[in-house]
Amino acid sequence: MAALRDTVFGWGLFTRLLHWALAGIILFQFGLGIWATNFVPNLFDRSDLTQLHKSWGVVAFGLAVARVFWRAANSWRRPPMPPAMPGWQRRAAACSHAALYLLMLSMPLSGWILVSASPLGHWLGVRSRFFGLFDLPDPIDRASYAIEHAAGAVHIVGAIVLGLLLILHVAAGLRHQVKERDGVLSRMISG
Repeated sequence: MAALRDTVFGWGLFTRLLHWALAGIILFQFGLGIWATNFVPNLFDRSDLTQLHKSWGVVAFGLAVARVFWRAANSWRRPPMPPAMPGWQRRAAACSHAALYLLMLSMPLSGWILVSASPLGHWLGVRSRFFGLFDLPDPIDRASYAIEHAAGAVHIVGAIVLGLLLILHVAAGLRHQVKERDGVLSRMISG
């Protein structure tokens, strides 16, 4: 049976589940966000897609917070980087992972602030709902074009940077698996 917790030999089951669940949700969110904003031009037609995007954003945020706490709790157990890995690659990996964590937290928050401050949303009385089950609280209780546009810029730029970092992350994982054969990707797949 796979170890639940991380060890110096590999990532535990819980870490791997969080990793792959977040990967799937983030990819789904990219597709849904691009589809809704570029291929469904009518605001009223895309409202259900927007609510779905918000709901999965809340799930992604919750999983990202869990991942941060889990990583902190297991920091002394994590598998080390391969011994032959150059120092610049270690630093690049640490920086890119920190950026990924920052973006996994800031993307849902910026989206939440964006819709909470939307003057159109206030005018239409649109509430953010979690999978249609209950209303989400608004962190911004008034309409503000300035806040909406600032949060929108953070959300869009964050999505672009996150997309580029994910491409780099996948490419690095594949390089470790195919060229280096050092087990970095295998540890995230099978522990």
